[in-house]
Amino acid sequence: MASKQELDDFLASVERRAFKQAAFAVRDDDAALDIVQDAMVKLTVHYAERPAAELPLVFTRILQNAIHDHFRRQKVRNTWVTLFSALTPNAEDDSDPLETLEALAGSETAESAADKVERSQVVGIIEEEIAKLPARQREAFLLRYWEDFDVAETAAAMGCSEGSVKTHCSRATHALARALRSRGISL
Repeated sequence: MASKQELDDFLASVERRAFKQAAFAVRDDDAALDIVQDAMVKLTVHYAERPAAELPLVFTRILQNAIHDHFRRQKVRNTWVTLFSALTPNAEDDSDPLETLEALAGSETAESAADKVERSQVVGIIEEEIAKLPARQREAFLLRYWEDFDVAETAAAMGCSEGSVKTHCSRATHALARALRSRGISL
């Protein structure tokens, strides 16, 4: 059973990554914040008695379900708006819902302004390319390489086989490498 402090520490450690994951999926900061908040509340209310070691997988599944629920609600909402209104939903969204990554603590003083600008541009390009990945590839990639889940944990969180996780991750990394090389970035 996770203590209140363990639950608080877990939620504090996962909030930024969860927001990024939701923002990649829904491409809307406000909706992403709502999704993460709902997922954290569900974890706290319904699963607080779980052992601390289970919290990452449970939270990831809750977050993925909340993202899927968001898309279901959007689909229903858009159907009704289309049927009963001459207005169509605004599909143009020029805003960038992704924030840039902060530098590690203490490293900003050693980094020149040119390095900061270059790093933020590269991070922006990487985030753009991640956002272009198909949903399942993006989900597998983020869970494996961002959340640092192993193949079995990722498969459990995504509700698919380990082989599917490996396939999605492979395709995502190859697509990202190709896209970044085409934009002149070699990591």
